[in-house]
Amino acid sequence: MNFLFDTTAFSDLMREHPGLDAHLATISPTDDRIVICSVVRGEILYGIGRLPEGKRREELEVKAAKIFKILPCEPIPEEAGDYYAKIKITRKRKGLILDENDLWIAATALALYATLISRDSDFHYIDGLKVENWTT
Repeated sequence: MNFLFDTTAFSDLMREHPGLDAHLATISPTDDRIVICSVVRGEILYGIGRLPEGKRREELEVKAAKIFKILPCEPIPEEAGDYYAKIKITRKRKGLILDENDLWIAATALALYATLISRDSDFHYIDGLKVENWTT
């Protein structure tokens, strides 16, 4: 099974959230694949880069770099553009707004046939997208 971590899940991994750690212990390294996408990487690096220089920022940079080495970062597949358009049109017709980066993360999960790991409840309203919260 494929899993795509969104930015909240990546942040939980950096915080060593006990619920997430417990769930990760049940993942089979031979059967399951956990990835991030370039949008998530960019959001994490942006969030850290916005912090003032200092110990906290340095600690987060080190943690993020360690996780980046472990979790493969997938580029946005071509098919994600098709999903992006469908999701955005559907949500606009329903009067629902979703952040552009979240649209691309959802579209990437659909294109990769991955379950999205996230605490963000907005993802639950996207048709066909499987979402799990591993912090509960």
